[in-house]
Amino acid sequence: MTDNSTAAGQWPPRIDTTVSHSARIWNYWLGGKDNYEVDREVGDQLSAINPDIVLTAREDRAFLRRSVRHLVAEAGIRQFLDIGTGLPTAGNTHEIAQELAPETRVVYVDHDPVVLAHARVLLRGTPEGRTDYIDADLHDPDTILTEAARTLDFTQPIAIMLLGIVHFIQSDDEAYAIIRRLLQAVPSGSHLAIVHITAVIKPEAKQEEVRHWNEYGKPKIKIRTPEQIESFFDGLEIVPPGVVSTTRWRPDIHDAPQVDGFCAVGRKP
Repeated sequence: MTDNSTAAGQWPPRIDTTVSHSARIWNYWLGGKDNYEVDREVGDQLSAINPDIVLTAREDRAFLRRSVRHLVAEAGIRQFLDIGTGLPTAGNTHEIAQELAPETRVVYVDHDPVVLAHARVLLRGTPEGRTDYIDADLHDPDTILTEAARTLDFTQPIAIMLLGIVHFIQSDDEAYAIIRRLLQAVPSGSHLAIVHITAVIKPEAKQEEVRHWNEYGKPKIKIRTPEQIESFFDGLEIVPPGVVSTTRWRPDIHDAPQVDGFCAVGRKP
């Protein structure tokens, strides 16, 4: 286990259990136990509005597993910058990657007292590899890059994982600028993976779900189209099958229904 985390010395973080939170609701949908009654109430309200939301959450996690395996086994990636980590569950990025390549280095980034409280679970990697946790905000990519450089070698390819986080950035201009800044910092051969909500499979249900979330949950969510998601990969070589529903990205089960979580993986030339 390597614990050189910037989270060290900040225990225990203060957590408001009277207000629902995205990380805990997500944990509830994934079948986890790190959530409170208020999170389960809002989670149940959202799944009543759009029953597909639970499947969407679980397919997001399944895409994480498949994409990390691809990046390690096929693309030869040995470094990951996982931003918007969320609460630890079975099959975290470092567990998947280091099972295939024990020397892999993984830096997790989140700006959430709930995740911070569980961050040490994310630091239990292999002796050959390294793991770190950074308490930082995606709105401040320069801090993320500076802190990540303590663990990652920015002269070698890095996979930037932005799964289920970019839709929390309301401004399109800011979202594009953040992704460009992150990609500018990594060399050729690096990859970008994104999962982002859309409203193309069940538009009415998704729109109502997001409206409810933005009224009662935080942070607020912005729906984007597949074309807008594809534009985040401008200048990259998008790995087949392109920008698709998470259930259609190199699936283990080929008849799974599509969901309104769309994803893609791109390579920096």
